[in-house]
Order: sequence, then structure tokens, then C-alpha cells
Amino acid sequence: MSVKERYEFLKNKVVKRKKEFEVFIAMFEKETSWLSSPASTRYHLNKEGGLLEHSVGVTETMLKLRETLTPEISEESCVIVGLLHDAGKIGMPGKPRYLKNDNEWEIKKRGMTYKINPEEVYMGLAARSLYLIAKYIPLSDSEAQAILYHDGQYVESNREVAHHEMPLTLLAHFADLWTAHILEEGRPVKEDTDYYDKKIG
Repeated sequence: MSVKERYEFLKNKVVKRKKEFEVFIAMFEKETSWLSSPASTRYHLNKEGGLLEHSVGVTETMLKLRETLTPEISEESCVIVGLLHDAGKIGMPGKPRYLKNDNEWEIKKRGMTYKINPEEVYMGLAARSLYLIAKYIPLSDSEAQAILYHDGQYVESNREVAHHEMPLTLLAHFADLWTAHILEEGRPVKEDTDYYDKKIG
């Protein structure tokens, strides 16, 4: 299935808040760069549509983890958090965060195919995600925490929630890491059988 088909399939899992979700998604698809935005300026999936591809991948990973570890958490929560955890990367309606880079040196030497919009009002990406979503979709406290702290302890300001993460936050964090660093990079998953074998005596 294509990324677009997988995305459409996931959207159908939102049932209880279907109306609010559909209003948000309609706005998001029509008024922002959601469907075409890269996931970053130079790192993972810095290509057109990279953000959607990443978000779909994170959601699918979250649903697999949920099935095994936390079936008590609804698929709907996983879809809302997974699809929209990086919503802030689009910038704001009518004001995209990522612009095509026109600096040939940065493109060739640093791999920066995109640049940050200099007119963007700065705020943390997770905070922007929560700001955008909460205007449209009612969120539980756990969903809000998962969106705001999905980067885990890699972000210094997230230390305030250390050891108090809700299960949904941990699911989102691990799914984000696994998707970005294993699936998207195409790293092989295999057992390491290169044992340290120190001879004794």
C-alpha cells in the first residue's frame, strides 16, 4: 500500500471523535503543507511528503506495540497521537515551517534541502503540535502528555516529566525512535552473534 492509502486507512480508526478529527484533518490538508512537508531540513525523510510518511510509520508502530503491550489504550488514541505528534512541523496554516532551500552550498555541503521559514514565530515543535491540535480535537491528559513529550529524555526540557510518563507517552516515544532510526534508515534487525569470547586460563 502507498503512504496515502495507509494514511486513509488509519484515519478511519478515529470513531468517538470522528467529527472533530475530520474537521481538523480537512483544515490541515487544505490550509497547511501537511501532505507535502518534509520531516526535517537535512536528517530523516527530508523530502517532499516525508512528514506524512514518518507520521504514518509512527502510528503503525504504535498500533503494533499497543496490541502486545497495552491493549487497554484505544486505537483511536494511538492514531491521534501517532499521526499528529509532529503536527508542529508544518508551521501554521498559510505559513509553512519548511521552505525549499535556495542556498546551493548548504544543499551540497550540508545536505540541507530545506530551510526553516525565517518568518516563523518560534516555539517548540511539540508545543506547536499540541497548540494546533487542541484547538480542534478534545484530548485526554494522557494524549496531551504524549504529544508534548514524545521526544522523551532526548530533549532537556522534558526532564520535568521523567519517571512520570504515561504509558501512551512511552509508546509514542519508542514508536517515534523505532520508526525514525530503524525502519526509515533501513537498518537490519538481526541478532548479534559476535560474542566476546575471552579464553580463561
